[in-house]
Amino acid sequence: MSASAFHLHMRLDHVGIITIDVPGEKMNTLKAEFVPQIKAVLAEARSNPRLAGLVLISGKSDNFVAGADISMIADCQTAEEAEALARQGQEVMAQIAALPFPVVAAIHGACLGGGLELALACSARICTLDDKTRLGLPEVQLGLLPGSGGTQRLPKLIGVPQALPLILSGKQLRAKQALKLGVVDDAVPQSILLETAIARVHKGKIVRRELSRRDRLMQAPLARSLLFAMAKRQTDSKTQGNYPAADRILQVVRTGLEQGSDAGHAAEARAFGQLAMTPESAALRSLFFASTAMKKETVAEAEPRTLQRIGVLGGGLMGGGIASVTALKAGLPVRIKDVNLNGLNHALQYSWDLLSQKVKRRQLKPAERQQQMARISGGIDYQGFSQRDLVIEAVFEDLALKQQMVADIESHCQPHTIFASNTSSLPIGDIAVNAQRPENVIGLHYFSPVDKMPLVEVIPHMGTSAETLATTVQLARQQGKTAVVVADKPGFYVNRILAPYINEAMRCLMEGEPVEHIDRALVKFGFPVGPLQLLDEVGIDVGSKISPILLQAYGERFSAPDAVNAILADGRKGRKNQKGFYLYNAARWPRKRNVDDSIYSLINVKPQAKQSEEQIAQRCVMMMLNEAARCLDESVVRNARDGDIAAVFGIGFPPFLGGPFRYMDQRSASEIVNTLRALMQQHGDRFAPCDALMAMSEAQTNFYTSAQI
Repeated sequence: MSASAFHLHMRLDHVGIITIDVPGEKMNTLKAEFVPQIKAVLAEARSNPRLAGLVLISGKSDNFVAGADISMIADCQTAEEAEALARQGQEVMAQIAALPFPVVAAIHGACLGGGLELALACSARICTLDDKTRLGLPEVQLGLLPGSGGTQRLPKLIGVPQALPLILSGKQLRAKQALKLGVVDDAVPQSILLETAIARVHKGKIVRRELSRRDRLMQAPLARSLLFAMAKRQTDSKTQGNYPAADRILQVVRTGLEQGSDAGHAAEARAFGQLAMTPESAALRSLFFASTAMKKETVAEAEPRTLQRIGVLGGGLMGGGIASVTALKAGLPVRIKDVNLNGLNHALQYSWDLLSQKVKRRQLKPAERQQQMARISGGIDYQGFSQRDLVIEAVFEDLALKQQMVADIESHCQPHTIFASNTSSLPIGDIAVNAQRPENVIGLHYFSPVDKMPLVEVIPHMGTSAETLATTVQLARQQGKTAVVVADKPGFYVNRILAPYINEAMRCLMEGEPVEHIDRALVKFGFPVGPLQLLDEVGIDVGSKISPILLQAYGERFSAPDAVNAILADGRKGRKNQKGFYLYNAARWPRKRNVDDSIYSLINVKPQAKQSEEQIAQRCVMMMLNEAARCLDESVVRNARDGDIAAVFGIGFPPFLGGPFRYMDQRSASEIVNTLRALMQQHGDRFAPCDALMAMSEAQTNFYTSAQI
């Protein structure tokens, strides 16, 4: 029998301390096998006739309970089995909630999902003010809902208007936010967490606070109907009906309010079981497991070197963002070099603004902002670069300039210094062609804005050493990024699958389809923004620099429509110069986004929607899927999993579909091939299905079971 994750220690003052410490695990997670352990420890505590109450605390250094172990769901074959799991969790929480003495959750670190549901079952909650402390119910992000009473207890604790946004978004609260909302009863320094919780036990079981006037108002049927109608409207506009968990959350919370706690809990367990069997939840869970596995994965047969100091070349938007995540997230000192002080100041301002937002939200003190800014310095020469272990280049997309940067770093830095190029399209082998130490050269392609986009492509060329690859991936992870290793081929992976998707949207525009109709079609399909708005955000000029490289490498299927040249000739770069497909009125942006109608006369078309949203989405997405299959066939990505993660994290491929490869598997290679053939007959040879898809269709295989992964 395995060691228990729950240990009881009785104090002389008759307060029982239950320590949660899952053996052999870094994080505490709740598992079905723990149910008898919890019941046993509660029974042991209750056998003490003088018991004053209990404190639940974690034995881990930086987490309370990070959630339930979701791998349990993968073992469920039916909705009924998943429902039984939820009922089991509800039963344990109900037993804790019904205890006649106070039970206080002493929370430090992550208290998420089942962890928060456990805390909500307690009579009081105390948390630490530490930045590691986060409270939330993130189940919706896995296509699920809280299944151990969370949908019922949180609304009762803090009121429906406050609880619904938290459950529907999966937002994580910091300590002060949780205290303000009433999720916790107190927030204290970590050093006095336990004694504060013990003192709370000695106060006895405190009756729950009275409902506010607003919460009492919500008990009126009309007010409640209005609240849920408004919540459904807001939810539908965000999910486009693609995430069934959101609707079920609204139904289950409302059931508990209108029919009572028992009916609410029954509805919660039933909905949990049904959602666990949906393809959307399966896809979202697959992404969660894949990204978790990638963070631990060894990518090269060498140990990464420990990095002490980082350099950044270029103080533009990308350089400033890279310096920021290196200094603020990885905690490493950064030296920026730019050709002029103006660029340098912009780069420093980037980090200052991010930290100032935290100061404004009271997440940082001004002194802490100064402390973090002290990690970033800069100049217009190579002073301070001699001791840099790794230098990231973020200068203009010009091959000769990047080759010069390699030569400069090799002459000003140490023989071991790694040179990482943030190029979006230029082959890394070409950048390293004149290098004295080509084994130290690698690609590190970030996405804009760097502080928000979770993905980075790591691109070794033929001569990159295993140590350079391992060290670069380690830095990306320290920066909080998901690192996907891709081959050194034109466009790498993300831009290569994105280009045909955007080109097809441009062709729809040339055929007279209105801008907003095209973008709405892809948003409805599940992308966060439409392709034309994305082009405005990234920069129309940036996209135009990648196209010729892809056209030269892969031929006519990458040719951009003529409209692109006309748009560029008109000086339209997108949002950055307030001139693109959309109007950028500072007073109305981003609340109201209007199309710049002059775009139509510029490309000589009359806007009229002739195709359905489904037809437009199909054309654009099929171009992306076909190219993704080619990339895997050519080993641009190592496996289908990497390709899915990169597409979801890099360009917002709909997460509920799990990524391009999981989506193709769900539909089958035969169906994809047939759809591409039909489109080829209508629109031309660019839709010709690639050899890899044809072979898979014939053999009736799929990406996640084929020999390619």
